[in-house]
Amino acid sequence: MRGVLIGALGGVVVLGITAAVVVPEAREWYDGRHEQTSSYATGKAAKADRDSVPSWLPDDAASVEYAMRTTGGERILKATLNGDQLPGSCEPLRGKKAPDPEISASWFPSDRAGEARGRCGSYYVSLEDHTLYAWQTNGDWMEENRRSSSAE
Repeated sequence: MRGVLIGALGGVVVLGITAAVVVPEAREWYDGRHEQTSSYATGKAAKADRDSVPSWLPDDAASVEYAMRTTGGERILKATLNGDQLPGSCEPLRGKKAPDPEISASWFPSDRAGEARGRCGSYYVSLEDHTLYAWQTNGDWMEENRRSSSAE
């Protein structure tokens, strides 16, 4: 009886250690498999390749990095602009606080919400030395889809 108890206890310990290692790895794989990242030479190339790239991104934007979650509307974007102004269709935030981006990438700084200067469509945007950073939350994406479907 004692041998069976020790064997069962050993099995529980092995299962616990295995779960502690496997579960986080499985979660990272599961979460990551719904994210896609792409790089483009220009804004025009990005918009031609992916319908989800925002139309307000200038065609002549360079070095475009784009990441999206396929299970919702979370998006992040980085691009180099020719000038030091946001695209013309963007509007100032007027004191509103921007939410943090809901996805991440090595090329997208984690402190962007505090630097947000405006909104371009459903994206929050900041501009730093000709580099545009833009992000869209799932909630803003859903609201944009509700508005566009009710306008039809």
